[in-house]
Amino acid sequence: MQQGEIAIQDFGPDHIEGAVALSRQENWPHRPQDWQMALQLSSGAVALDDQGRVAGTILVTPYGADCAMINMVIVDRNVRGKGLGRRLMEQAFDLAGDRPLRLVATVDGMPLYQKLGFVASSTILQHQGKVAELAAPEGVEAAGTDDLPEIKALDRDAYGADRQALIDALAERGHVAVIRRNGAIEAYAAIRPFGRGEVIGPVIAGSYDEAKALIAFFASTRPGAFLRVDTDSRTGIAGWLEEIGLAHAGGGVAMDRPPKNGAEQIRPKIYALANQALG
Repeated sequence: MQQGEIAIQDFGPDHIEGAVALSRQENWPHRPQDWQMALQLSSGAVALDDQGRVAGTILVTPYGADCAMINMVIVDRNVRGKGLGRRLMEQAFDLAGDRPLRLVATVDGMPLYQKLGFVASSTILQHQGKVAELAAPEGVEAAGTDDLPEIKALDRDAYGADRQALIDALAERGHVAVIRRNGAIEAYAAIRPFGRGEVIGPVIAGSYDEAKALIAFFASTRPGAFLRVDTDSRTGIAGWLEEIGLAHAGGGVAMDRPPKNGAEQIRPKIYALANQALG
C-alpha cells in the first residue's frame, strides 16, 4: 500500500478497538460492548490507512430479507473530503444485496445519502438524562423466555421486518417487559446497557398510554439512573420523556432507499427504537 492510500476490508472483531476510538472522536457514547453487539448482528466494512489504523467504518444489519439498516457510518475527520464515505456506502450496498435500506442520518451525512437515493421519512429525537422517581405502573410484567416467539411476531407486525436476531440479543443482554390482554402479548419493551447508562427500546405498543407504562416499568426501578430513549417525533411521547427527566439531546433523520409509500411511513406502534443504529 502506498503512503496515504486507504484500503477497504471486511469489518472484524480485531477492528473494534479502532472503531471505538473513531466513535469517541465524534462524541458517540458507544462502548466496546455496544460495537460488539452491533457487529454480532451485522456485516460491515472498515477503512484502514497506510499505518493500519481505522479511518472509517460502516455496518449493515439485515432484518431477514425484508430490509437492512445501514449504521455506524464514520469517517475520520483527517481523511474527509476524499470520497471515503461514498466508498464505504458502496460496500454497504454490496453487503445489503437487493434489500430495501434504512438509516438514521446525521446532519453531516445527509447530503451524501441524498445523492445516493435516500429520502427522509421522519425525525428521530434522542432523549436522555437521569430519570425522576416514578410510580411503578400496573399491568406491565417481566417477559419470560417462552414469550419470545410471540414478542418476535408482534415486533415483525409493527416494524415490517424480521428482527428475531435483534430481539434475542436484547433478551441476552438486558430485560424485556410485556403488557398482556386476555392472555396475549399486546405490547413490549426492552432495556439494555448502552453508552453512559441504559437504553430503553424498542417500545412497541398499541397506544400512547401503553408506551408510557412500558417505559415507566423500567424507569421506576432506576431513580437517578442515566437512561436514553430514541423516539420518532410523530409518536407524541417526547414531551412526557422530558417531564420524567429525559431531556432532548439531539437525534437524526430517518431515511429510506427506496422511499416508503405513505402507508409504510406511518407505524404508530413503534414508540422507541432499539437505538438510532439498529432502528
